[in-house]
Amino acid sequence: MLRRALQLGLGRGLLGRRLGTHRGGSTLGKVEGSGGYRGSWVAPVSSYVTFRTRDPAHDGKTVGRLGEGDQNGKMSEIKKKIQSVLPGGAWNPPYDTSYLPPEHSDVVIVGGGVIGLSVAYWLKRLEKPRGAIRVLVVERDHTYSQASTALSVGGIRQQFSVPENIQLSLFSEYLAVVDDPPLDIQFNPSGYLLLASEKGAAVMESNVKVQRQEGAKVCLMSPEQLRNKFPWINTEGVALASYGMEYEGWFDPWCLLQGLRRKVQSMGVLFCHGEVTRFVSSSSHTETTSGEEVTLKRIHEVHVKIDRSLEYQPVECALVINAAGAWSGQIAELAGVGKGPPGTLQGTKLPVERRKRYVYLWHCPQGPGLETPFVVDASGAYFRREGLGNNYLGGCSPTEEEEPDPGNLEVDHDFFQDKVWPPLAQRVPAFETLKVRSAWAGYYDYNTFDQNGVVGPHPLVVNMYFATGFSGHGLQQAPAVGRAVAEMVLDGHFQTINLNPFHFSRFYLGEKVQEHNII
Repeated sequence: MLRRALQLGLGRGLLGRRLGTHRGGSTLGKVEGSGGYRGSWVAPVSSYVTFRTRDPAHDGKTVGRLGEGDQNGKMSEIKKKIQSVLPGGAWNPPYDTSYLPPEHSDVVIVGGGVIGLSVAYWLKRLEKPRGAIRVLVVERDHTYSQASTALSVGGIRQQFSVPENIQLSLFSEYLAVVDDPPLDIQFNPSGYLLLASEKGAAVMESNVKVQRQEGAKVCLMSPEQLRNKFPWINTEGVALASYGMEYEGWFDPWCLLQGLRRKVQSMGVLFCHGEVTRFVSSSSHTETTSGEEVTLKRIHEVHVKIDRSLEYQPVECALVINAAGAWSGQIAELAGVGKGPPGTLQGTKLPVERRKRYVYLWHCPQGPGLETPFVVDASGAYFRREGLGNNYLGGCSPTEEEEPDPGNLEVDHDFFQDKVWPPLAQRVPAFETLKVRSAWAGYYDYNTFDQNGVVGPHPLVVNMYFATGFSGHGLQQAPAVGRAVAEMVLDGHFQTINLNPFHFSRFYLGEKVQEHNII
């Protein structure tokens, strides 16, 4: 019965719950100035009759007139400015609050990476009427120096085993900002080449069948066909290969991030550089149809600690989108997710945590060359071409026992020597002579339950929605995920792609989404 209750509980939409903040009611239609939202109070018009402009019809004369109070105020301001430049004069700069977030926002998106920006974009694009929803994006790392988006290798593929993952990537086949001129994201349509051993050949064949059913253009290749097309590959131990022939390859994530950011700003989305440190919420108790008592929570206020400051700003809101990536588990915990008896829905945590992954860049003049696809070996090691100067980048996900400390982004160069280089050199003999030039580390928002995304509302924290946990394939699926979350918020259900299997409730119900192609 609880399972049924959970399914019914997912049908609520933002419109059905009346969009608005807790104390201030709906913020729709309130005044927003260039300095950010500061409440709905507006000064009397008589205070603002001071205006000067040039008009050819008036031969350059001043249009409008100054009231007596405004003249006195103007003179006072001039005296203050003169005094400030005189020796010994006091200088009292105005208190700048433009860096603070607004006091009210209909939707607060925690996380300003590509997924968070995509959610913001689709909320604004699908809103009715235009300008109906105020959206605030809070990003803790304004340089994106630790953001998964910026540190990604930028791959895009349809070669998944789960239909929903294939559909998400197919939706993103044109990585761009909709309704804007095409972005130069330096897309390399060289395809993905996945290699399978004898043990994995049957699974690969089954996966390709599903991919084709969903509309992906993928072909299977025998070892002989593989050698003919890519003569630089050693096919020893390869029983079968799958090759993406359309809309697969890699691109520059930074270009997509900046393009999306510019677009959403032009649509009126607000940004704040800060860290969410607290949620203020109310609680109510109810029973499921099976008689189990549960506590429902609703967030009314988000506390944002301002970057490099001890200040924080409370932001009243109607909805929170958790798109915090590798930090989304901590954000969920702040909202009370998982704080309950073990084995209950109340005690079910968001199983998303930081996992560190290394990327190595090497030079190899005798390497595969310009026709190199994004190669994923049966061992798990991967590589692709980087630029046109015989450079390549790649890596390999560690085993559970080898997981490095995620507390920093330092690179373990021994990992390349011991775990990455040997399988790559065995697969591409030219890589025996490669020279590593640089390396970096980034974070996966790793879903420890089944390595797939979490999309949609929390069943008990009723106005927190998730867009996280993609475990390495979130960047390529961001356009579709953003639309899916916006549809759920605005309409109460998914429309373009049915992502019900990715709901939070599966963690409590134990229903894993079994994706075989996690890299």
